Amino acid sequence: MEIKTVRINAGKGYNVFIGSGLLGSCGAIIGRTIGPCRAAVITDSTVEKLFLDTVTKSLESAGFAVSAFSFTSGERSKTISTLSDILEFLAESRLTRADCVIALGGGVTGDMAGFAAGCYLRGISYVQIPTTFLAAADSSVGGKTGIDLKAGKNLAGLFIQPEAVICDTDCFMLLPDSIFADGAAEAIKTGVLFSEALFSAFESGDAKACLPDIIAACVAFKGRIVEADEFESGQRKLLNLGHTVGHAIEKCSAYTIPHGHAVAAGMSVIARSADRLGLSDTPCSLRIEKTLIRNRLPVSADFSAEELTAAALSDKKCFGDDISLVIPRRIGECYLKKIPVTELCAVIRAGLER
Repeated sequence: MEIKTVRINAGKGYNVFIGSGLLGSCGAIIGRTIGPCRAAVITDSTVEKLFLDTVTKSLESAGFAVSAFSFTSGERSKTISTLSDILEFLAESRLTRADCVIALGGGVTGDMAGFAAGCYLRGISYVQIPTTFLAAADSSVGGKTGIDLKAGKNLAGLFIQPEAVICDTDCFMLLPDSIFADGAAEAIKTGVLFSEALFSAFESGDAKACLPDIIAACVAFKGRIVEADEFESGQRKLLNLGHTVGHAIEKCSAYTIPHGHAVAAGMSVIARSADRLGLSDTPCSLRIEKTLIRNRLPVSADFSAEELTAAALSDKKCFGDDISLVIPRRIGECYLKKIPVTELCAVIRAGLER
């Protein structure tokens, strides 16, 4: 069994392990990283049925004392109420600063468990075990956590780097096509940002045939950005390609449109707008649109420019009278462009037209 290892030099530094069958050996991997202790596994109602037993047995065989908390799966659980329930569970489980939290699930679980680990006792160790392609390729790495408020997505959160990330690619092969496509959206985004070769794997290839390589590439690209800008004060904002409009789409849909699908649509909207407004050096919206469609992802949304603008202006990417957008210069290279919030509606409107 080949295990790919990517080193992320942020925080204390940690390894991302990528390979087949890693759930069964996660206890040994975590034991070598932080040593046996009390481990609180945070998961959701879907993942609990699929993988919790395997992870619990692996942890216990490595000497961990395991407790588990499960919440209702889905973005609508990403609230302060669920966070409160997790914190109470950690206290009831008598975890100390010598113990750890383990996030077993997708992006919502990683956000909730990481946020709780950062708050509880002012911060204890945690490990990410992503069970979705999206979480493995993106959200499990980098230390950003957050919950949604009524005003918008991820408006409360903190930065806390994990001790390790364990990506079992067998989990991702079991995903329904629509959930796998969510991860493809973030990986395609990474290709648009940094690598035409990575983008081409989705433009003309079979992503599932080279999934470990794709995840390793996404993690390595994101890792380099995080290492240079851990707290998102500069270049890390590039990782928000498609997210300003994407988060607005999520909010306007009452979170019925999943994150990856919303980001795909947001990325396509921004690419079309950039081409039409002369902001791209090499027009690339058509390639992006065809690649997203090929991977069963949307390229627009059924909301008006005014609706999306109102939702976007509650986003944390808005600073005073300006908002930063990530603009594709060409496939493999993007740049940050700050615009007045008064211009955002026109930018979105230009991208909605097909």
